[in-house]
Amino acid sequence: MQINSSAVSLTVEDVEASASFLREHFGFAEQMSADGFVSLGHPSAGVNVVFLKRGIEVLPEGFRDEVAAGLILAFVVDDVAAEEARLRAAGVQITMALRAEPWGETLFQVTDPNGVVVQLVKWAEQR
Repeated sequence: MQINSSAVSLTVEDVEASASFLREHFGFAEQMSADGFVSLGHPSAGVNVVFLKRGIEVLPEGFRDEVAAGLILAFVVDDVAAEEARLRAAGVQITMALRAEPWGETLFQVTDPNGVVVQLVKWAEQR
């Protein structure tokens, strides 16, 4: 199988609020959109982020009324402390403070207007 690209689709109440959050604070750009749908790309992310409006018919019937919950949209960055400082200075609420895990990675989290958790992480170096 040849995979040409990847995307993660998240169902939210307000598509534009989540899309604006990723555009403004993480440098994503709109690649396509329609009523109740937006696909965002980033030159270095390796995956598109798609937001779908809760109730949209493209979702399977049993899932149309659900929203993204219990997941983390994680982005690996080179300098997680600098990113935390940049977002804090921009007025973004940090919902999990910068922390170092015992296994060596460092991370923090913010939450978009629809409750989607975005985590920035610096992976532990392989030995």
